[in-house]
Amino acid sequence: MKLALHWQILIALVLAAIMGSVTGTEGTILGLPWLAVYTFIGTLFLNALKMIVVPLVVSAIITGIGNVGAQGGFGRLGIKTISYYVATSFIAIMIGLFLVNTIEPGVSNNPAPVIEANEKVSQAVEGKSVGDVVDVFLRMIPTNVVDAAASGQMLGLIFFSLLFGFFMTRLKGDLAQTMHNFWQGVFEVMMMITALIMKFAPLGVFGLVAASVAKTGFDQFGNLALFFATVAIALLIHLVVVMPLILRFVGGIKNPWLHFQAMAPALLTAFSTSSSSSTLPVTLNAVENRAGVSNRVTSFVLPLGATVNMDGTALYECVAAIFIAQLFGVPLDFTTQLLIVFIALTTSIGVAGIPSASLVAISIILVAVGLPAEAIGLLLVVDRLLDMMRTAVNVFSDSVGAVVIARSEGEKDVLTRREF
Repeated sequence: MKLALHWQILIALVLAAIMGSVTGTEGTILGLPWLAVYTFIGTLFLNALKMIVVPLVVSAIITGIGNVGAQGGFGRLGIKTISYYVATSFIAIMIGLFLVNTIEPGVSNNPAPVIEANEKVSQAVEGKSVGDVVDVFLRMIPTNVVDAAASGQMLGLIFFSLLFGFFMTRLKGDLAQTMHNFWQGVFEVMMMITALIMKFAPLGVFGLVAASVAKTGFDQFGNLALFFATVAIALLIHLVVVMPLILRFVGGIKNPWLHFQAMAPALLTAFSTSSSSSTLPVTLNAVENRAGVSNRVTSFVLPLGATVNMDGTALYECVAAIFIAQLFGVPLDFTTQLLIVFIALTTSIGVAGIPSASLVAISIILVAVGLPAEAIGLLLVVDRLLDMMRTAVNVFSDSVGAVVIARSEGEKDVLTRREF
């Protein structure tokens, strides 16, 4: 009997953790460093996923808008989608806000930490301020859509695709049918390529995780253990409490655990790649073929969610900013914390197109409340693993949104399968 894909990926994760810790960065095989082998395998898989993101996103959104427009309800579906994204991100931020104020991971009798120069942080946060939130949204309208696709500016690409899909529905006669058939064909081809790439997912996941463990080991937390625990607990609450409640009471799914089973390959891939956009092909495949959501909903909701719905990221930004304030002994009143909530919500929606996205978003918050942006260098010790965790939460929230919206649109066959 063939082992299910999510079990293959899970086994690969365990083996990667073992091999990475055993070989470290010094181990060799036939004179070649194990780390180089891990990196080669992981990079091949990640490149394959990134290769199909742009054509998949463009074709998915255009066909999604085309299908929605042909059946009516484009505005209704859009309002539902955005409302869900804003609501769940706000809930995630409030969970983080409550826990960081309750646990107080940064409060201690130790003196404020000395900030050491970090080139990566300095380059990412140099000159950043609250005004950069505006620049994030300026990216929505690219001056050159081809350049936006080449540089991975997903917000601009999504905006163009939404416009193209919308006006494609205004075409008449043969032109409309030709355009619809073309983009539907592109989408179907991209899904077949995705299925091919996913056959190598366990191998790719092994390479990515083994390389990470080999370089960082398991002793990467140090004095930031309480901060790590605070973020991890908040993410876990959002993942296993809030999301199932939304599935049960908003989506009408009697057994939310079925959705966890359906989304297992996407969750494990998101955890391994730390990228919602790179995981998008897997997410589309899981939600449509395993959870049973229609292409009409998935092709509209999921590509949009991969860029603008960042529950885990918003939660992390909020907790990180308040943690740093606690470390430096800076009291934050209610109004200031509300400002942090607002900026975290805003930047999480549009920050995905910026390199070192979380660093930039947190730096904007820190500058807004009068803290040195360079202080986020203190978080780099635990950022990699937390990035993996919050990406999994982001992806799962996207998929829950697709299920909830599909149910609200009257789809009855969602999550009716019992075996995956």
